[in-house]
Amino acid sequence: MTERTGSDGGDGEATAVVSVGDGWEGGGEDGAGDGRRPEDGAAKGVVAAFGQTLKTLRLREGLDRGEFGNRIGYSASTVASFEQGRRIPSPRTIERADEVLQAGGLLCLWKEEVERAQYPVFFQGMATLEKEAIELVSYSMPVINGLLQTEEYMRGLLGMRRPPLEEETIEQRVAARLARQDIFDRRPAPFLSFVLDESILRRPYGGKAALRGQLEHLLLVGQKRNVEIQVMPLDREDNAGVNGPFTVVTRKDGKKFVYAEARGIGALQTDAEQGVLAAALYGIIRSQALSPRESTEFIERLLGSL
Repeated sequence: MTERTGSDGGDGEATAVVSVGDGWEGGGEDGAGDGRRPEDGAAKGVVAAFGQTLKTLRLREGLDRGEFGNRIGYSASTVASFEQGRRIPSPRTIERADEVLQAGGLLCLWKEEVERAQYPVFFQGMATLEKEAIELVSYSMPVINGLLQTEEYMRGLLGMRRPPLEEETIEQRVAARLARQDIFDRRPAPFLSFVLDESILRRPYGGKAALRGQLEHLLLVGQKRNVEIQVMPLDREDNAGVNGPFTVVTRKDGKKFVYAEARGIGALQTDAEQGVLAAALYGIIRSQALSPRESTEFIERLLGSL
């Protein structure tokens, strides 16, 4: 099965919003992580319902927004944004609010739905798969995979969109993209492998300082024992990735899923045969790229030339 969707999953920069479907089951302490805003109709409905529940419980406890905000570490205006469904609280904030309001776990029941609402509908399936992955492999071009992007690099990419994105939309997408990077610190640790086309390591999206920071970040992430980063050099005569970027996610049950983007259209493939073929293709690409050690040395040389 293939669901075609407008793509903004963190790698490409597209706009259309179509539900992935297929029956998927799906913050910051200072509020920076809670600047997320729901972009889609279904997500807005979930967040609005949560906000009404939060308000009802707050009023039941006889707390005004200022007092309640002090207890959970936010301003009264931020509490109002939560209650009105204009901002999405982090899971930790929901847990804290549940405790303060003596909700007995009622608010915590909303955590997964509210967390999923931070992503556009078309990417919610892939975001869920990333959380369930025991293995994720990805070939990247013409931009670095969203899981590897620094915040400055993200802002550089989003800032190039035409027509320009609203600032609040950029903030929402940056926060959601950063939240996905929890995958690197999850236990048990999934195996993560990335092959990056050399061209994207040379493009100064966001400026040279942003590129330098991005290359340094790749070196740091590549030191993790469950992560391998490889570079596909421009001078390679053979590159099985010529048809474009894609990601293969493997779940604990062994099922593989393929996510690909091209010209603003994303496709999440759930067909078992496509998953096996994509995984085999990725193996060929890895064999054609520089080894992880050679790739580290290559990135270090690029850094030295900036």
